[in-house]
Amino acid sequence: MAGLVRVFAPHCNLLVRGAWNITSSIKSSVTSLGGCRNASSSSDRTEDEEAPEKTSVYQQSQSASSSASPRYVLHPDMPPVTVNGGTSATLVFKLAVEKAVCAVFGPQDVQSKVVPMIESLTDKENVAVATVTDASQAQRILDITGRKSLPLFFVKGDCVGGVDDLNALKESGRLSSWLESHQYDLVVIGGGSGGLAAAKEAARLGKKVACLDFVKPSPQGTTWGLGGTCVNVGCIPKKLMHQAALLGEAIKDAKRFGWNIPEGVVTHSWVRMRDSIQDYIASLNWGYRVQLREKSVNYINAYGTFTGPHEISAKNKKGKIEKITADRFLVATGLRPRFPDAPGAKECCISSDDLFALPYNPGKTLCVGASYVSLECAGFLHGIGLDVTVMVRSILLRGFDQDIAERIRKHMKEKGIKFESGVPTKFEQIEAPTDEKPGRVKVYGERTLENGEKEEYVEEYNTVLMAIGRDAVTEDCGFEVVGVKHSKSGKVIGRHEQSESTPYVYAIGDVLDGCPELTPVAIQAGRVLMRRLYTGNMEMTEYDKIPTTVFTPLEYGCCGLSEDDAMKKYGKENLNIYHNVFVPLEFSVPERMDTAHCYCKLICAKNEDDRVLGYHILSPNSGEITQGFGIALKLGGKKADFDRLIGIHPTVAENFTTLTLLKTDDAGELKASGC
Repeated sequence: MAGLVRVFAPHCNLLVRGAWNITSSIKSSVTSLGGCRNASSSSDRTEDEEAPEKTSVYQQSQSASSSASPRYVLHPDMPPVTVNGGTSATLVFKLAVEKAVCAVFGPQDVQSKVVPMIESLTDKENVAVATVTDASQAQRILDITGRKSLPLFFVKGDCVGGVDDLNALKESGRLSSWLESHQYDLVVIGGGSGGLAAAKEAARLGKKVACLDFVKPSPQGTTWGLGGTCVNVGCIPKKLMHQAALLGEAIKDAKRFGWNIPEGVVTHSWVRMRDSIQDYIASLNWGYRVQLREKSVNYINAYGTFTGPHEISAKNKKGKIEKITADRFLVATGLRPRFPDAPGAKECCISSDDLFALPYNPGKTLCVGASYVSLECAGFLHGIGLDVTVMVRSILLRGFDQDIAERIRKHMKEKGIKFESGVPTKFEQIEAPTDEKPGRVKVYGERTLENGEKEEYVEEYNTVLMAIGRDAVTEDCGFEVVGVKHSKSGKVIGRHEQSESTPYVYAIGDVLDGCPELTPVAIQAGRVLMRRLYTGNMEMTEYDKIPTTVFTPLEYGCCGLSEDDAMKKYGKENLNIYHNVFVPLEFSVPERMDTAHCYCKLICAKNEDDRVLGYHILSPNSGEITQGFGIALKLGGKKADFDRLIGIHPTVAENFTTLTLLKTDDAGELKASGC
């Protein structure tokens, strides 16, 4: 069959017309690369010969024939097209995107049993064969795909693995369904920040995309619109209520700055705050719907479940089921709050899914859990004038710097937020809530005293907020039908974002095992993944050195390693930890109690010229500060770089340009000073 094959290179755009002959192509490529050998092969080496340094999967041959890679053999009668070794990985991924099937071989990876398999897959003009001889380029391909060795095979741009993987797909019949035409190029399951970003990016790249979004009600019956957790019941309302609490503090400070505040108690209206925030969220929900329509993304308000290879069932709120097929699926379903098995937990308690739309003021509140969600909610609820208690089983902010976590606990306690060490065991509804007022819940539990002894705990609250963790929304996604492997918590196990077991299924954001549970991470991963899958772009999402902030009353911003993690990785003796406490200028005039708690530190690798491994700050506006300094860690910044930077005076951020005090075991508590 005559075919038209396009070969991409930086300085050439060649069209070669001719018949594909896969067998001859592979044999020709092997002949032309006869001097190459696999780096793992040592049969030709004498005992006295020193083994070459293993820097990648493939050893670069010294022969002239192996210096150029890859070679795309289009026809046995035509010379192989050779491109600069620096662009070979790029060309491989572009071919993988363009062709239905792309085979990528190393110098000695050709096996005769592969030939008939490739020949029978699809029309020959839709098949590409590449032989990569350059070690660095081969390693780049393996790094991006998350695989260990060549050969590799791509089907419609998805890396399916090696010969055995391809053969297994063919024997199971899944390969034939993969190569069929489907309704969509991509179906995104989940309309949160990551899913929407991916859907819009894929559509921008010319793909036919559908986005499924369906919110199952919380145990208390709460639902919301398009946009996912962050927009509706997470980052956005949380930050706005945090701002409401900060304004309350500002009102208290205002008199010292000359403002005439009416005498008496300044009150706060929960209903007015809630309505204002919910109105803003509704505008975002509508905006996302408009964006999808403008990008020609088909929005489907239905719950997606895998029912077969390349097929899902979409069930809407009326129970109507629609079958949808696609080349690829992206799981972006996110997480939902976890409830304990304690009697009455789901019946009597709310979660962050419910809090921001509560029709009534929560009143006296118990926040169960030491997660950032629990502490953030406790902080702003107390900030608007409520009686708040946090019940903690063990440590605060697991996974974060524990030195900072303890400082946060001390600060919140001084502000009047109570902490109980214990575990609730039973919840009992004494009085049901109404639209006008909260109810009453009796909480039974076990409290741990400071001396380690335990005693029974019984207390009444108006509202109990459960914030003990979150689970992936994948329990009934039908993963078992298509063989998607997942962790015990329901998260997709992947090679980067690609499912480890089902190559046409991808996952991003909170539902991807090992991925930081942060909205900007999901957004970035969604966009980058779409560009890689649909253009051959080799950009990868970098999951390290991600700046983040916990919006407690004093905000905690961080980037890089915590002190504990740095010690485990580098050893305590190999670290320099520079730190200090400080007083923000705006706190000095009103003489706020917060002045004893603002703190910053840099964790540095002593043997690497004090390269900064971790950045931490507890202060007002930490989020704004951390975003800027995060780039220093991404670029491998050192303590000397911070020292050379001239600070902006008077600001909180300038403290990082003047850190000289090293943290030692025998040092007492630091004392803050003014400007």
